[in-house]
Amino acid sequence: MKNLYFEDFEIGMKVESAARTVTEADIVMFASLSGDWNPIHTDAEFAKKTIFGQRVAHGLLTLSVVAGLLVRLGLTERTIVAFYGIDKLRFTNPVFIGDTIRAVLEVVGKEDKEGKPYGVVVYDIKGVNQRGEVVITYTSRAAILKRRPQA
Repeated sequence: MKNLYFEDFEIGMKVESAARTVTEADIVMFASLSGDWNPIHTDAEFAKKTIFGQRVAHGLLTLSVVAGLLVRLGLTERTIVAFYGIDKLRFTNPVFIGDTIRAVLEVVGKEDKEGKPYGVVVYDIKGVNQRGEVVITYTSRAAILKRRPQA
């Protein structure tokens, strides 16, 4: 399933990505890029004294990893017009160094933009760790997608 058009998505369609392990290097690089050097992410001794007992990945790093896993699927690589937005974002469990995350996408809505060369596809997205725990959940209206060209 590559380069799907608006018409190709059906409500109830589910897709699961490959998995990716979050590393210490990921956290350090994200802290450097974002400027978020909060010690809960970057100071092992500080993090030992928190409710988590160890360093945790940035929530926005987790969001970025899940988004990247979905992009790797290639579903809309050549058909997406724009990223529209995220609703109901929640970080439901911590992500630790060494956790392996996969993304699960379910199509929950379609918005037909009458007379426009595109439509909006609405997804419920979950990031799930190796223990089957949901670590992030959100609704995405990210896909403003091209319509299938007329033959």
